[in-house]
Amino acid sequence: MKVKNVVRKIKPSKKTSAKKSRAPLTRHDQPITPVHLTGRGRTLSSKNVFQGRVFWVTRDEVTEPGGVRATREVIRHNGSAVILAVDTHTNPADPGILLIRQWRHAANQFLLELPAGRIEPGEKLIPSGRRELLEETGYRARKWSKLTKYFASPGFLTEAMNILLAEDLSVGQATPEDDEKIEVHMTPLSEVLRLIHDGKIHDGKTLIGVLSYAAFHPAKT
Repeated sequence: MKVKNVVRKIKPSKKTSAKKSRAPLTRHDQPITPVHLTGRGRTLSSKNVFQGRVFWVTRDEVTEPGGVRATREVIRHNGSAVILAVDTHTNPADPGILLIRQWRHAANQFLLELPAGRIEPGEKLIPSGRRELLEETGYRARKWSKLTKYFASPGFLTEAMNILLAEDLSVGQATPEDDEKIEVHMTPLSEVLRLIHDGKIHDGKTLIGVLSYAAFHPAKT
């Protein structure tokens, strides 16, 4: 008896549609609706937990915009005057930037910085800058203006850093405090920028002050 070979024809499967159906979004991957916060925070209570010579610390119970209620530990500081003293007369194309070098215990290293200091209670900003510039470097400036202001670490520190531009300089005798040993270096802007780009300047106020100035007064060397 002859047995016929039976060939079963298999129909090719239909191609999957290019547009695959997507699972519905869960509550975890729904698009985030932008939130616009308004209003101001309110301090419910404040306790002084540390009193130092130049700053103090409080523990505050607060409410904040968006319905947040929290305990915040805050370092309180009067704010600082930072002086960007610029010599535009010696070489107007590449003005000199007055830097100081001193040992910083908290950073455990020598730092190149702009002169700066705390604004004393009741003291105005520019008189504070004049005082600090003279004490730390011996320099005086006839022309003063405000360059910028920023908060160094607003998550826990109230200190505002006020950067002043000091021009038309004259040199005198420095009178630093007993615990300050300071080198003074008038450095061309182009050299300061090179130090910044090479990662040799680590002080925040100096980075912000010099780069803000250089954005409008680039060295032409």
